[in-house]
Formats: sequence, C-alpha cells, structure tokens
Amino acid sequence: MREADTGTGAGHAVVIGGGIAGLAAAHRLLDGGRRVTVLEASDRVGGKLLPGEIAGVRVDLGAESMLARRPEAVALAREVGLGDRLRPPATATASIWTRGALRPMPKGHVMGVPGTAAALSGVLSDEGLARIERDADLPRTEVGEDVAVGEYVAARLGREVVDRLVEPLLGGVYAGDAYRISMRSAVPQLYQAARTRTSLTEAVREIQAKAVASRQTGPVFMGVEGGVGRLPLAVAESVRARGGEIVTGAPVTELRRVTAPAAGEGSEAGTGAPGDSPDRAHAAARPHPVWRIVAGERVLYADAVIVAVPAPVAADLLSAESPEAAAELRTVEYASMALVTLAYRRSEAALPDGSGFLVPPVDGRTIKASTFASQKWGWIADEDPDVIVLRTSVGRYGETEILQREDADLVDVSRHDLEAATGLDARPLATRVTRWTDGLPQYPVGHHARVARIREHVAKLPGLAVCGAPYDGVGIPACIASASAAVDQIGGDLRAVQELTAHPVQSLHGGAGE
Repeated sequence: MREADTGTGAGHAVVIGGGIAGLAAAHRLLDGGRRVTVLEASDRVGGKLLPGEIAGVRVDLGAESMLARRPEAVALAREVGLGDRLRPPATATASIWTRGALRPMPKGHVMGVPGTAAALSGVLSDEGLARIERDADLPRTEVGEDVAVGEYVAARLGREVVDRLVEPLLGGVYAGDAYRISMRSAVPQLYQAARTRTSLTEAVREIQAKAVASRQTGPVFMGVEGGVGRLPLAVAESVRARGGEIVTGAPVTELRRVTAPAAGEGSEAGTGAPGDSPDRAHAAARPHPVWRIVAGERVLYADAVIVAVPAPVAADLLSAESPEAAAELRTVEYASMALVTLAYRRSEAALPDGSGFLVPPVDGRTIKASTFASQKWGWIADEDPDVIVLRTSVGRYGETEILQREDADLVDVSRHDLEAATGLDARPLATRVTRWTDGLPQYPVGHHARVARIREHVAKLPGLAVCGAPYDGVGIPACIASASAAVDQIGGDLRAVQELTAHPVQSLHGGAGE
C-alpha cells in the first residue's frame, strides 16, 4: 500500500462515488479552488445514467430525461458545454394502459391526484368518479408528521384513484408502492397543501392556481441529444480539464479520521511516501485531524470528504466513525428493475401516437411502462429514420421473481405485453436488457426524519458530508441539488442542506397538471 501523491491539507477534497451526484459535487468543489479527487468503484462514471446503442442508434440505457422545471440539471448541462444539445421531448402526449385499453393520460392532476373528478374521466369507473366527489363532504384527514401517499389519497378520494393513476406515476419514479411511499418526501407540495386544507381536491386546485400564477413556461422535462447519459461524461471531462482527478476501479475500503502524518512518514502499511508535497509539509508543521481514505493500493489524505454512494455502501464506509449514521443508512431499502430496449424496422412496426404509456399494477401486467423512444426524442428518429426504438420497464419494490428470469424471458414478456397494448407483433431487429439491481432507494413514511438523523450524526464529523439519491430525491436535479448542499456543508454553510432535509426535491413534476 502506498501513500497517494495527492498529499494532504486544507486544499484537498475527496469525493467517494462517480455518479451524477459525486461528479456534480466535484465540479462545484473546483469552483472553490480545492484540489479534488473522485474515487469510483466501478469501471465507469455516471451511475444510473448510462449511454448505449441499439441497431446502430444511440440510446439511454438508464434514466432518459431530467426535470426542467428545476434549474439544477439544465444549468449543469449548460456549464459543461451541453447547452446546444438540450432537447425537449418531441411529444408530451402519453397514455395509460388500464381496464383493457390505452387511454389518454389525464391532465389537471398533481401526481395523479385530481382537482376535480372530471379530470379522471375515461380512466376511472363511474363509481370511482363518484367517490372523488365525496371528498368535499368528508371531515379533515390529519397527515401528521408524514403519511403514505396512497393511504391519504385513498382515504380522501378512494382506492381507484391510487390504483389506476397515482400508483403507476409514482412507480415510474421509485419503482415503489404508493401505499408505503412518503407523501412528505415524494410529493412535498401536496403534503404541505394537505396540512392546511380539509378537501384534497381543493388543495390540488390551489397548487394548480399557484403554478399558473408563477407562469411556469417551457418544457417540463428535457433530454440531451445522444442521451442523458452524456451528461455525467461531460461533467467528468470538465472536472478533469480543470485539474480534478477521477479514478475508476477504485472501491474505497476504509474511511477514518486521523492525525495527518508528518512529512516523509510512510503509510500505516509501512511503505514510503512517493515524496513530500507542500500540503504534506504544511500538515506536518501544523498537525490536525484529516480524513484517511484507502482505495485499493492508494491511501489518500484530505481535509474534506463527500460520500456520494448508495446507502449500504455509505453505511459500511461510515461504520467506524459514525456508527449511528451507518445504522440509519442500513435501514434504507431499494427496489430493483430492468429496462428492455427493442429496435424494429419502421416498415414493420406501427405504434400509437405519443411518447408511451404507464401500466397500473392492479391490471396484472408484467411491464410497468413503455417509452416510444423514437417518438419521444426527435434525435433518435433522426439517427436512423428506418429504425424505431422503444423500451419497457419491469420490476417493482418487492417483486423478485420476474427479475430472476433470463434476459430472453424478459424480452418475451415485454413483447407479449406490447402486443396486447398496441398490436405490435413484429420481430425486433435487436434487443438489450439492462438490469438495475437495487437501483432505486425507497422513500417510506418517515424518510425525511431518517435523513435528518443521518445528517445530524454526519455533521458531528468536520469535513464530512453525504449526498445523492438516498436523501433528497431520486431525480437528476435532486441529486445535483444534494451535491451542491454537501459542498456548502463542508464549507461551513448548512443552510442548503437544512432546506433540502426539510423540503426534499420532488422528482416528478405534477404542479401544473401535466
């Protein structure tokens, strides 16, 4: 084991994790003049943002879009030179496959919760619509410190609203169960409105009125020509160009708070340092606690560390210095899923209009959604006009059997459901299955309180912060906002992290009834 040539000192920060949160943190750290090292366990950066190709066409094999009504992701894309490649969806018209037919996705709702019964006409039964009308006459339903989205909405409007619309919309973000997901963390604007209103439909209309008053314009979501998976690659390129170091294939096995070694001292393993840096000489002259990070054969010392990895990995890293934070992190559950990407000859594959469809679990189908990628993103259609690309997603929280099947089986069940929904019976030119095992952290009731406890414990350790999807929202803007707050925290400014802890970033837009 050797001492890293990055040295020690107040100018060095180490980011553990090379997903979009870790890369965004590194990018912002460089704004403050620090020397930055990013350590990524896998052989690539980007995490759940993964560019790929099928039948010669570039596609996303992970997340494909980012919320544009939040500024963080779009701003970062522009900062790293992707501004001229930002693209809105070519169509925002979607469907929901329920009760045996593809039906237009309703408008006039917030995450599936309607402002009026009429907004869900065509999706709900007559009985379901009538149940919504009773909301105005019901006594107040207390939400307390937190409540499950499904539980609260079902109490006010009936289960059919949850099962047919709220569930598939939330499932598209968290692959979770609406009857477990925290309203405070997943739909914070709805939670805040529900605390002050008796009628849920009235609360939704209030949210919609505020959205109109704020005059939100422009696309709700945004993509990147060539795929959103290009974003982390561009951020990594910018980090390196500005002097930051990114090391892949470097899983961190130890994170400890120690006293900086004196100049010329070897590592704990007894090997010599490759040379004294100015930072090492400074540390020797004024000994102070620093962070010691072990990643394979490398040993690094830094005054600041940002941990931007999944909760189980973060728990292992923090177990020595903050067993309390580690214990909380070990309670975070994850859902696994798989994306099935299929390419067809355009002459053989006719699809309905729109960007795709969602599938309520209550309908008993295997797939939970399908995206008509060539219709949603104009740049995919432009790359090869003779090829149509679409994808399906399978797997939700608690579902294990389906994800144990072979890739060919997942392709077969996807094709079966696609034919039932759209009539598509052609044989694909090519297929790809991308598995995201434990890919999506779950936000159950009480998640906000758990995050507050984790950060309270972490704050006791100077120069340490956490960020990423386990905390403040699973969407790309949420992860970038979390990274920015972590950078502020190690700089001594806790305002952003406190705001995020109290008010997480909603990961799916619903305020304007899109």
